Amino acid sequence: MSSRPSIVGPDAGPEQPFPVKMEGPIISGFGRGSKELGIPTANLPVDSEATPWIAGCTSGVYFGWAVLEAARPGEAAAAEARGTLGDNRDGGSKITSKLSAENTERTPAVAGLYPMVMSIGYNPFYQNTKRTAEVHILHPFTHDFYGAHMRLAILGYIRPEQNYDSLDALVADIQFDCVVARQSLARAGWTPVGQSTALAGAEATGATETTGAAQAGTLAIPWLLGQTQL
Repeated sequence: MSSRPSIVGPDAGPEQPFPVKMEGPIISGFGRGSKELGIPTANLPVDSEATPWIAGCTSGVYFGWAVLEAARPGEAAAAEARGTLGDNRDGGSKITSKLSAENTERTPAVAGLYPMVMSIGYNPFYQNTKRTAEVHILHPFTHDFYGAHMRLAILGYIRPEQNYDSLDALVADIQFDCVVARQSLARAGWTPVGQSTALAGAEATGATETTGAAQAGTLAIPWLLGQTQL
């Protein structure tokens, strides 16, 4: 059991500089999220032009909401061609024309709003040489979404990145990060307007702290859901 609190941030909602927006195509990563950690991740390009705030961003673990959309033809391949991910140790891209076409067809079936936890940094345990943005969507999917478009509302910071003595210790910390994300998002001030706090899935965490009955969200971030600000 972690000694860290399972809820971060005030009940009223995110504090400056949050929320922060990030979006882009899901691109090839190191291939170890599912294989080694049992925690699949979706990688976004770390692009200083598209996300200028990221250069000064503290490396660590963040949380918020993700919107998954259908692939935009050619977007992911172009991002990888610019080298916005970095050292892909699997060797070569997972974005093929066939795969992108498949994802364009099947992503709409699961398109929607999901809680997420993400790492921005170098992952000291694996000694990455380039900065990555790895998103773990807190929902069980049956297939990959390489090439799909993802939009994020990053709402808060959980902890700094660190090294570990073992893979088990790393996995345990990530699993608790997921608990923190769900518990923290399951409050009206952290849930988008028009959505229910039940979307965070806090009841599945088994945490000792409780956020009570589901409520309607009060957080105004219309850009996350592709809505026009009135």
